[in-house]
Amino acid sequence: LNLRDATKAEVDEVIKGYSENAAALTDHLISHLELLRGEKGGFTIDRYDHCLQAATRAYRDGKDEQYIVCALFHDVGDLLAPYNHGEMIATVLQPFINEANYWMLKHHTTFQGYYFWDKLGQDKNARDKYKDQPYYDYTIEFCEKYDSAAFDPGYKSESIEFFRPIIHNVVTNLNHKGFMLADNN
Repeated sequence: LNLRDATKAEVDEVIKGYSENAAALTDHLISHLELLRGEKGGFTIDRYDHCLQAATRAYRDGKDEQYIVCALFHDVGDLLAPYNHGEMIATVLQPFINEANYWMLKHHTTFQGYYFWDKLGQDKNARDKYKDQPYYDYTIEFCEKYDSAAFDPGYKSESIEFFRPIIHNVVTNLNHKGFMLADNN
């Protein structure tokens, strides 16, 4: 099949294949999250448990499934993209999440810096360059309630298996956008 010569029916079959692979995407996302197990990097818990804790806190606060999935995977790119992991996971999840969650994921690293960048000689208020953006307060809330707070070694998080159906629901629903092209922002 040369896509240049493809019929509408042939392209529809290709798009159908994307949807059918959603179960595999759930497993791939979980396997990448599991790469964060073990290494604490100076924290009281590893980043795998940190992500489970962030998602559990969001779930227990009644956040919707998209938000919970964002909380669960917000740091999944740390190993591959340590300096822009927020952008990486935002791009991966973009077809499945709304604009607010996409923006929050993309910028959460700068907003999280509010809690510790001053201790590194950096500007803890770097997030203020986004004050006029519509999701500024939304991202502050995420960092304060779910990212920064999710390093408690005594907190009892839900298991990854608890979140599997939630992940599956999100990645099998292309939201209201339908099939997304790679350069759509």
